[in-house]
Amino acid sequence: MDDDSIPLERALHAARALVLADLAARNVADAGVVSLVEEAVAHRRWWVGQWPEGVEYVAGLVAQDVQDALLERHGRWPLCPVCDVGDPHSLEVEPELGADPHWVCGKAGVVVAPVGGLQ
Repeated sequence: MDDDSIPLERALHAARALVLADLAARNVADAGVVSLVEEAVAHRRWWVGQWPEGVEYVAGLVAQDVQDALLERHGRWPLCPVCDVGDPHSLEVEPELGADPHWVCGKAGVVVAPVGGLQ
């Protein structure tokens, strides 16, 4: 591993750990879902290789990738813990492309937790 890839690998490992923590907090971290995380990390490794300046956005992007993959295979995730009324809906990652990503209820406009901090 060369010195240039160390920040990338740290960011990817951190993103993996944060998303896995959120999945485990919501009891969704089975082997199939962990495979989705690995696929998202592999995709973002390529993506950051093309755009190295995007390394600080990796955690939010991996979270969004996993969220999209889960929607297709398992349904909405993570469900909003804030709204008690109406149809269940998932939280959103904000900023969509930025550092310090958080899970946010788009309906109520409430920050629920940082990515990696769901309970």
